[in-house]
Amino acid sequence: MIFSNYARFFSKYFFFGVAMKAFITAPFYSSALKLLEENDIKVSYHPWIRSKRILGEKELIEILNKDSCDILVVELEYVSDKIIDNTALRIIGICRNDPSKNIDIEAANRKGVYVLYTPGRNANAVAELTIALMLAVLRKIIRADRLLRSGKIVIDSFEKFAEFYESLRGAELSGKTVGIIGLGKIGYRVAKKLRGFGVKLLVYDPYVSDEKIRCVRARRVSLEELLQESDIVTIHVPPTEETIDMIGEEELKKMKNNAILINTASSVVVDEDALFRALKEGWIAGAGLDVSAEEPIDSTNRFLQLDNVVLTPHIGGASYETIKIHSYMIAYDIIRILKGEKPKFLYNKEALKT
Repeated sequence: MIFSNYARFFSKYFFFGVAMKAFITAPFYSSALKLLEENDIKVSYHPWIRSKRILGEKELIEILNKDSCDILVVELEYVSDKIIDNTALRIIGICRNDPSKNIDIEAANRKGVYVLYTPGRNANAVAELTIALMLAVLRKIIRADRLLRSGKIVIDSFEKFAEFYESLRGAELSGKTVGIIGLGKIGYRVAKKLRGFGVKLLVYDPYVSDEKIRCVRARRVSLEELLQESDIVTIHVPPTEETIDMIGEEELKKMKNNAILINTASSVVVDEDALFRALKEGWIAGAGLDVSAEEPIDSTNRFLQLDNVVLTPHIGGASYETIKIHSYMIAYDIIRILKGEKPKFLYNKEALKT
């Protein structure tokens, strides 16, 4: 390994016995911070969840140069070409699945800066929220809680009890047909977890292998067939030119009128105007949404007008475990690089050629 590209990178930019300096604005697990410090990396930790702000380009350059930082780890900040060109950064860690949205990759390649990322860091968290939304919509859990907290529900007769009880009667997940659009890291986990509920699984994903579909005991179908046969449609595709407005008025009208739609992927995949009409006019029975065209989601969101919708403010990946996972993914890879070893989650292998 000593003659690898990574070892040459190490010897070119770092000196034995001199502590590296890292500036971290991403939420980071305390023991992962300690791990970095135990490997002679001096850490300056200022997570956005504490500061309640995102640092701009000028401020980041000033901080990185003032502290002579070699390493930057972010989650929300944008690392521009100016930041890369005007600092001594050699490693950038991004706690997200797609670094290209937050980092000028071309600039990093040109300067030979390693970009580490965390693919699948929140896959399990999003998968669990997806199933939670299914259950919440099917069993009217949120509506029941809202009504009880409203102070308007007073049961002073059996007649009122019967009416209230019947208004909250829901459907079971068991025995339903669930259509999964996209069997990537999240969709696959959703499928595996759903097996325990005794559901029938349909999958639309032209890029996934037959073997992977067999692993979750699902059946490959066209998008049209999935929409027509599913009691629950759940979306797990990334926002691309191919997936923008994948679910529009035509697709929603192909769904059963007692079906529900779950979207924890991206708002651009669904035509929100069409979805709002579908829910208001009864084309479909309900929806569970963790994403919206207008984010951050707040109490002015129009979907909150509808009793057949459960809306969450893009919290699919907001678990303590997600922070722990991405912290160790980044920390271990930083240490691997500094030891002249191959990192597991290097996004830009082109940087090795610099």
